[in-house]
Amino acid sequence: MKKFTTLFTAIALLIGFASCTKKNVETGKTLNIAVSAEVKGMDPIYANDRYSSNEVGRVYEGLLEYHYLKRPYTLVPNLAESMPVVSEDGLTYTFNIRQGVLFHDDSAFPNGKGRELVAEDFVYSIKRLADPKLQGLGWWLLDGKIKGLNEWREKYSDLPSVDYDEVVEGLKATSKYTVEFKLTKPFPQFLYSLAMPFTFATPREVVEKYGKEFLNHPVGTGPFILPTFKQTKKIVYTKNPNFRKKLYPTEASDEFKAAGFLKDAGKELPLVDKVVVNVIIESQPRWLNFLKGKVDFIGIPKDNFDSAVTPDRNLSPEYEKKGISLLINPSLDVTYTAFNHDLKLFQNADLRRAMSLAYDVVKSNELFYNNTSLPAQSVVPPGIAGNIPGYVSPYRGPNIEEAKKLLAKAGYPEGKGLPEITYDCPSGTVSRQIGDYMKQQLAQIGVRIKVVTNPWPELQKKITKRQVMLYGIAWGADYPDAENFLQLLYGPNKAPGANGSGYNNPEFNKLFKTASVMQDSPERTALYEKMNRIAAEQAPWIYGVHRQNFTLRHSFLKNYMSTDFETGQAQYLNIDSELKAKSIEKL
Repeated sequence: MKKFTTLFTAIALLIGFASCTKKNVETGKTLNIAVSAEVKGMDPIYANDRYSSNEVGRVYEGLLEYHYLKRPYTLVPNLAESMPVVSEDGLTYTFNIRQGVLFHDDSAFPNGKGRELVAEDFVYSIKRLADPKLQGLGWWLLDGKIKGLNEWREKYSDLPSVDYDEVVEGLKATSKYTVEFKLTKPFPQFLYSLAMPFTFATPREVVEKYGKEFLNHPVGTGPFILPTFKQTKKIVYTKNPNFRKKLYPTEASDEFKAAGFLKDAGKELPLVDKVVVNVIIESQPRWLNFLKGKVDFIGIPKDNFDSAVTPDRNLSPEYEKKGISLLINPSLDVTYTAFNHDLKLFQNADLRRAMSLAYDVVKSNELFYNNTSLPAQSVVPPGIAGNIPGYVSPYRGPNIEEAKKLLAKAGYPEGKGLPEITYDCPSGTVSRQIGDYMKQQLAQIGVRIKVVTNPWPELQKKITKRQVMLYGIAWGADYPDAENFLQLLYGPNKAPGANGSGYNNPEFNKLFKTASVMQDSPERTALYEKMNRIAAEQAPWIYGVHRQNFTLRHSFLKNYMSTDFETGQAQYLNIDSELKAKSIEKL
């Protein structure tokens, strides 16, 4: 780590003081959010679920981010000064990082004042992700991709401690503000990985001060501060008074221009003073809080859908009068029920196919998604290359007679000889109902299911530790590329990687390995489609649906849109306090 000179430190403090004085003028604007699951903690290397990564993204930042107002999704510099310089062979990426960016104040720093971000912070943070002692949940992202990093990881896997000062050939700070990545092979998704929380910058001295408690002491460079994270029902972030001068975009895609998203163009971010995240697991209390104006936006709970949305998919007049608006957009995601392929039981493809055929996805769409979703035929959602329009899986149910035949072929006629199978799912009424529905569906062919509910962090642990048989979950895109969905079934990505089911098919693995180094092309799309068909025909999961978001927002919430990449979104949102006061009176 390099130290500041006395002169530079003085200048930095003066800038910080001036900035602090300016930004400490509170506007009284508070963003109120409700989430449906508890957060595991605030350590970026464990942020492998939507809930944790969204919280991490309020405090921490990465080199890149998605332009807030451009579609298709477009990467732009965040902590990077500009997009990288890439070598002719496409294997070396050189980033210059922004100067003058400060970490949040914390007692881990001299005099408690956050120091300046330097290139070495990215080197350290990515080594943490690779650290074999920490078992970061995003290691799959960079596994085998950066020169020398796997060797560094393997070297220290059997030693008592890890040396972060040892130089890794492909991961270097070549100057105070320059970081260089050398890849082992083409990695078309590399830039996407630098917009994901797994690679966000963490300060070494803070990690070392708090040790195992680091996940409860988030210290980043981001727009909001959370001095201590506690597993409670409310998380309150405050505006970072030393946040660098980052402005709301002045450019936007036509759809956002037309919708008035440029009214805050050029204003300093963040636009609100506080973000209050309410952890409300059950949908009805979330709904009631929204109706009272205590939550600014909400995905419509299934039991309230018919009262809020008309049959022609417009907002009910009752809600329009209250200044509420409806947003509808498809989501890059897939819901599924995964088999634990470590268990010999589920290495039987006929058993998996039988269970898949017994499941009525159309009815589940009606029961749990108000017929707004699209039944999934395989793993890749519509809207990205690799999805096959019009394709129908031969094992998409319901077909009870064929399911019974396959169950007998699997060696379990009418379910005889099968043990009771546990189905793990998150806590919450709707998750439990989905579990009960699965139980009813499989009972039709003689398969006995026991539903087990878990707090969200506990379910994640059980999946990682392979302590599940069958579990219900969903995957939302980390980046707009089918590779991000197909990697969920790539054998080497087995847990703690993203392949929680542990599916391992040599043919699929070979195709994935070939496609993973190819740039976007018709040839790569053909491989994606081939893998997508294998994923359907081998039934490694029971596929659910690709969801469509129906979101309500209050009129006083500005700049909000439903997006597949929510990390960092809160800094762009605004509250019209005057309008809010008037709107609340109508609610």
